[in-house]
Amino acid sequence: MRVYVLTVDQRRSRTSRDLVEDALLSVHDHVSEPVLHFERTAGDEFQGVLSDAADVIRVSLALMRQGTWSVGIGIGDADEPIPDSTRAARGSAFVYAREALETAKRRTPTIAAISQDDRARDADALLTLLAALIAKRTAAGWEAIDLLDAGHTIADAADRLGITRQAVGQRLAVALWQQERDVHPLAARLLEEAAG
Repeated sequence: MRVYVLTVDQRRSRTSRDLVEDALLSVHDHVSEPVLHFERTAGDEFQGVLSDAADVIRVSLALMRQGTWSVGIGIGDADEPIPDSTRAARGSAFVYAREALETAKRRTPTIAAISQDDRARDADALLTLLAALIAKRTAAGWEAIDLLDAGHTIADAADRLGITRQAVGQRLAVALWQQERDVHPLAARLLEEAAG
């Protein structure tokens, strides 16, 4: 079965509190139907198996926003039958996820995608760019984005923030919110192509 394995490691975990349980709660908000739910696999690492490229993007970028994670995305096969736990699962996607995590730890932003297919390089480059964009956003930009993502209109967001609609629009423009959203389908398509 072709899957996306996300192996995630907490950065600077020796000098900060364990954030894995909080992350496990938050990632489930970004996933429609995982092949295997995210779970702690060792120490400050956790892993999940997804079949939907859009879920991969949402989870990865949500983790990049937090600024405390290295994310490795392995694209490949999971041996069947699929077990109940990621700790018991095997296949090329798991090997690639580990390799991607080690790559992610050596660069900024700390995300990488790897597959046997060369097209994974395109997905990796675009995800790295999206992660860098997210890392540059201000708190004010995130305030506006979070309100729109929650279903509010620009007028609602302006009322809630106590600013004008134009100011909300400026925050969104500076944050490149629309441009990021416009690129998500391309990123998903690149991941799907890398999965074959």
